[in-house]
Amino acid sequence: MDVIRGLEKIPAKYECSVVTIGNFDGIHLAHQGLLRRVVAEAAERKCSGVVLTFEPHPQKVLHPERRPFYLLTTLEEKLGLIEGLGIDAVILIEFTPEFAKTSAERFVQEILWDRLRLAKLVIGHDTAFGNRKTGNEEFLRAMGRKLGFDVEAIEGVQVEGILVSSTSIRNALLEGDVRRARQLLGRPYNLSGSVVKGYRRGSDIGVPTANIASEKELIPAQGVYAVTAELDGRRHPGVLNIGYSPTFGDNRLTVEVHLLDFPREELYGKSIEVFFIDRIRDEMKFESPQELVRQIGRDIDRARELLRPHLGKA
Repeated sequence: MDVIRGLEKIPAKYECSVVTIGNFDGIHLAHQGLLRRVVAEAAERKCSGVVLTFEPHPQKVLHPERRPFYLLTTLEEKLGLIEGLGIDAVILIEFTPEFAKTSAERFVQEILWDRLRLAKLVIGHDTAFGNRKTGNEEFLRAMGRKLGFDVEAIEGVQVEGILVSSTSIRNALLEGDVRRARQLLGRPYNLSGSVVKGYRRGSDIGVPTANIASEKELIPAQGVYAVTAELDGRRHPGVLNIGYSPTFGDNRLTVEVHLLDFPREELYGKSIEVFFIDRIRDEMKFESPQELVRQIGRDIDRARELLRPHLGKA
């Protein structure tokens, strides 16, 4: 898959493409259906499937005061997931305050038509872009009739009565409902980062943990989770805790994973990626470290039960 940074670098071979536009944060089930439709239509027309997306995310530019900023995927993850669906090229448009002033009509005329000569535009049911969000389905169909390209709008996707969207997935994660997030994403939510030094209390009580410096700001709600973890190219079952260790009175949020049946070894500085399968319980304060150890034993038993169907896959 070609990754094209900047509109001036679009090769001529991508003229007469089937195109879609969006932020595509998460590449969730609805995104996947839309992108598969782009790929199928491009194959039928014997042309290329092209994604136009923005970097950085427009909300980071329009609302820089909003922190932490909750993105479901890093740019690298997003590009890898798009490539896995068979898209031929992603065009990364630099989103700036100046670009935000671009009207929908100018965007369609100068980018979609003058630069790409698109054959068809595939959009989501709620697509709206351009200054004042005027680039909606009705407007795009009118521009298609004027310039000579087709427009297809893809219906929304629901899972158990919930409309699949990046917002609904973020909300699920912030509530700690990683099972629902997994259903809406079509895969487990993941965090990755380097293993950093913690308080070493896990080792002291016989349950060593790897403390993760997450690359993402979107951390699920405090609690204990059943996860799988990828380390040195191998997948391991694990129990992960997000919280402030109230038993010990800590005031720093940590993300720490205990890998099951894993030999003790030095992990500091290594990269680790965890995949959230299910929630085990809320974070709790215990009267003593011994009581905590007994609860951890129960958490491990529950994690093994929850992970049994998922061992060997993300």
